[in-house]
Amino acid sequence: MADLRVHIAGVELSNPLIAASGTFGFGHEYGELYSLSELGGISCKGITLKERTGNPPPRIAETPSGMLNAVGLQNPGVDHFLREDLPWLREQGTAVIANIAGNTPEEYCAMAEKLSDSDVDMVELNISCPNVKQGGVQFGTSCAGVEGITSQVRKHCRKPLMVKLSPNVADIGKIAAAAEAAGADAISLINTLTGMRIDIESRRPIIRNNTGGMSGSAVFPVAVRMVWQAAQRVKIPVVGLGGIATWQDAGEMLLAGADALQIGTVLFTDPYAPIKIKEGLNAYLDSHGLSSVTELTGKVIPW
Repeated sequence: MADLRVHIAGVELSNPLIAASGTFGFGHEYGELYSLSELGGISCKGITLKERTGNPPPRIAETPSGMLNAVGLQNPGVDHFLREDLPWLREQGTAVIANIAGNTPEEYCAMAEKLSDSDVDMVELNISCPNVKQGGVQFGTSCAGVEGITSQVRKHCRKPLMVKLSPNVADIGKIAAAAEAAGADAISLINTLTGMRIDIESRRPIIRNNTGGMSGSAVFPVAVRMVWQAAQRVKIPVVGLGGIATWQDAGEMLLAGADALQIGTVLFTDPYAPIKIKEGLNAYLDSHGLSSVTELTGKVIPW
């Protein structure tokens, strides 16, 4: 048995597999199927300063080898999370990562303050949100935007800070470097790609929001490329996500430069996927004479 432990920004994970935000809720439903200690960590459903009901339906659409979603950050708010969900999560024997989202820097900073006084292990900053003070432009689509929001939250966050990067950019390497320069302790990528489906009979978009975030196996090659590019630009840990569904995918993402992984959309079709991936990775490491999963990170041999 190889050593599957990894360290991300000073936080030890028992293995590199983290349940991705937005696909695992706060873990209650999956906890009925298996012990959540099987996971290295849980990135909780994105939380906002106040409760949100999300977007009107329909807000999910199937796509070839993936899905679109425009759920709209439906969540009970940070105070409810701290009061009702976090105490239970702390008993599950896995790292707890609080994913936060907002529409103003002040909202992000207020949440960072609240979470800094809590038992979460890490804060993940979702910067794929529209900045209402800048005409609705997403925080994460420019170097200036990434530096600005990361540096502001950094001043209020006393927990390890991981910045979740948007793939809807021209140069992911520059974006990753901007996050690091502004004080990020780690980065995670990729968030969803923007997509759209149209009903050809009604001629209306299938999703009421018109567009949504695309995830699933179809985005995996894009995610691998972006993780590879980002990992070459930063010295902080990189958490890779985007379409990982098998242990082979996990190995590929680690070779591209990921220090840990997040597993998301596949959970909707196979909730046991993280356990299968962990077992497969272990067997692969053993068969290749590797004593630690960290020996795979960044070991791709480009032509």
